[in-house]
Amino acid sequence: MTERQRQDDARHLEPRRLRVAIDGPAGAGKGTVARGLAERLGYLLVDTGAIYRAVALAARRATLAWEEEGAIGALAEDLARGGRIALERSAHGVAPDSSAPPPMGAPAQSSLGGSGMRVLLDGEDVSSAIRAPEISLGASRVSAIPAVRKALLAMQRQAGAGGGVVLEGRDIGTVVFPDAEVKFFLTAPAEIRAKRRYDELVARGMTVSFEATLSDVLRRDKADSERAVAPLRKADDAILVDSGHRSPQEIIDEMATLVEIRARGG
Repeated sequence: MTERQRQDDARHLEPRRLRVAIDGPAGAGKGTVARGLAERLGYLLVDTGAIYRAVALAARRATLAWEEEGAIGALAEDLARGGRIALERSAHGVAPDSSAPPPMGAPAQSSLGGSGMRVLLDGEDVSSAIRAPEISLGASRVSAIPAVRKALLAMQRQAGAGGGVVLEGRDIGTVVFPDAEVKFFLTAPAEIRAKRRYDELVARGMTVSFEATLSDVLRRDKADSERAVAPLRKADDAILVDSGHRSPQEIIDEMATLVEIRARGG
C-alpha cells in the first residue's frame, strides 16, 4: 500500500464533524445540554439565541422600544454589517469530560467553557448581561421581526458552516440549518421549565416569584410559536427529547451516542 493510499484510508476512517441542531422552548435545558454535548464531542458551541439577545440589549441601550420594527430592523442590519456583534471562542473553559454538567437551568457564565463562545457587543463581553429576564423577553420580540431575522441569518450560518458545531436556538433545524446532519427538539412541561428559570434567577440574586416566572415562560412560548416568521416548531426529522425528569448527563450521553454513530456513517 502506498503512502497516498494509507492517507486516503485514514481520512475515510475519520468521523465526520457534523452540524448538530438543538431547538426547543425556553427553559427546556438547551443551554446546559448544548454545552455538555459540545464538550463531550469536542465541538464548538454556538448559542444562536444569544445573537438575538444581543440585539435586544443593543436596542435597550439605544432607548429603542422593541415594538419599533423599522428602527429595530435597521439596528440589526447595522450590527451585522458592522460586525458589532461577535461570537468569540472562550479562551477559558473546562476540558471535555472534566466534570458533570450543571443542573438544568444553571446560570450561564460569561465564558461558556472550552467549547463555548462569548458574546461581544461593540467589543464588550455581554454574555451575562443578555441573560436578564427583560432581555430574554426582548429577544423573543425582536426575533419576530422579519428584518432582524434576515440580517442575522447569514451570521448564524457562517458560525456553523464548517461543521463540528452544536447550534442551539429555536429555528436551527427548520430555518438556519434545515440540512443539519443531526437535529434534536428538547422540551419539558411548562411548570418544570419555569421552576428551572426561577431557580436560575434566584441564584443570580434577583427577587422574583414563581408565578411571575411561569407567566413569562408561557408568554414567551406563545410569542415564539405564533410569530409569523420562523416560528418555534419541531422539524419533521428532529428527534424529540423530553428533559422534564431526566438528568443532563443522561440526555447528553444519549445525544452523543447518536451523533457519533452518524458521524461514522451509521
